[in-house]
Amino acid sequence: MARCRDLYEKKTRDYGTSWRVLRLPSLTDQIFIKANRIRSIEDSGENRVGEDVEQEFIAMVNYAVMALIQQELGASDGSDLPYERAMELYDKHLHRAARLMLDKNHDYGEAWRMMRVESMVDLILMKLLRIKQIEDNQGQTLVSEGVEGGYMDIINYALFCLIRLDEAKG
Repeated sequence: MARCRDLYEKKTRDYGTSWRVLRLPSLTDQIFIKANRIRSIEDSGENRVGEDVEQEFIAMVNYAVMALIQQELGASDGSDLPYERAMELYDKHLHRAARLMLDKNHDYGEAWRMMRVESMVDLILMKLLRIKQIEDNQGQTLVSEGVEGGYMDIINYALFCLIRLDEAKG
């Protein structure tokens, strides 16, 4: 979580909150691109760009938090957030996701530790396809928890992947 926050903070200092112009479907698509790249690298065993997949997981966390912020603030009119407010909202949503992660971790008995990173990437992609369908339906659902729950799950799966990758390094 600290690595994700650190990158978000540095990019916010560099670029401000230029991402505020993005609509929720654009943020969803950015997460999809990152997850799809990881799956492509996993399937082919080849990374031609050379950028570390860990950075893609960090980007997924940060884009998902941005989506939660956009959802909270409403219209994506591109208006800049002051640095302090951007960090406050980031911390709020990341900590909400972390609380959910701890609660689910308790109930599921840390089952994620027995999962392959590849399986968690597949679950992230499934969540993204669900979110895209909900977005295409203008947010209307019959039994779904909606896009917020999907973004929260993506944050948690991406964090689990980062932990698993760190553990694999030794």
